[in-house]
Amino acid sequence: MTSLIQQKKVAAIPVMTHPGIEIISKTVLDAVTDGCVHYEAIKALTERYPSDAVTVIMDLTVEAEAFGAEIAFADNEVPAVVGHMLDTVDDIHKLEVPSMKKGRVPEFLKANLLAARNITDRPVLGGCIGPFSLAGRLYDMSGIMMLIYEDPEAADELLSKCTTFITRYCRALKATGVNGVMMAEPAAGLLSDTDCERFSSKYVKQIVDAVQDDTFSLILHNCGNTGQCTAAMVKTGAAAYHFGNKIDMVQALHDVPADVPAMGNLDPVSLFKDAAPEEMRKATLDLLNATKDFPNFVLSSGCDTPPHTPFENIDAFYEAVREWNNAPS
Repeated sequence: MTSLIQQKKVAAIPVMTHPGIEIISKTVLDAVTDGCVHYEAIKALTERYPSDAVTVIMDLTVEAEAFGAEIAFADNEVPAVVGHMLDTVDDIHKLEVPSMKKGRVPEFLKANLLAARNITDRPVLGGCIGPFSLAGRLYDMSGIMMLIYEDPEAADELLSKCTTFITRYCRALKATGVNGVMMAEPAAGLLSDTDCERFSSKYVKQIVDAVQDDTFSLILHNCGNTGQCTAAMVKTGAAAYHFGNKIDMVQALHDVPADVPAMGNLDPVSLFKDAAPEEMRKATLDLLNATKDFPNFVLSSGCDTPPHTPFENIDAFYEAVREWNNAPS
């Protein structure tokens, strides 16, 4: 990741796969259930756009499904966890950490493997959920928020099991040959800095320590953070930090070490999906101008761009990047 901040131009890595699904005339359901379709969507985007790295679909239901959670699927919508599967502390005690053969994990590993083998002109970034966000999908989000105060030992047990699984998943992703993983931990943005460090960053750091090295980077994404828990994020030691559109990107850059990439944070819905192309272009240039004094800034969307994002807006985004990077210094 450090190579991104050593180059003179601003790197651009939007979190974007769904437009690729549309390029190959497949559905979201096809891509999230078939690793070959998923890869073909990634490949189609690399052929159309000059992103400085490619990302897989940010599907935050894969790990919960592996544990046994019920998932709702639709042809052209992002999958969603139905209800929650854990109701009591006793359920946490009984919860078993699943293998890499459960649910759709094998299909996502297949997509990563195919991408790593066939896309060799830029880094490939896998994806996974963070431990606190996974715990919230298993125990219910309001439930885990109460549990960390009422029974922190039980919360730790659940978070430890989630961390064990995610560590194994990241190791499996690393074995496919991808260059890193973007860990989505949006639920941690609901916490104070102290609680984020205690119930999220502590566990993320365990995963970082287990898998990150010179060949494999962990990028920590927290689109729920409005600025109150950036310090806790940095304590994980992740190779880079990715921020959502709710945060002041300039402030985030002040809070992240200057030698670590800080990525973000154009709104994936109000800009990429819903704005007019000229508005998309202007917002991109405005953010580039606001962050021009930070060599560690990496331009990105604030989260995964949703299905049905107009190609005209993606074109406008890359045109703005090209205009900025080609302007006389």
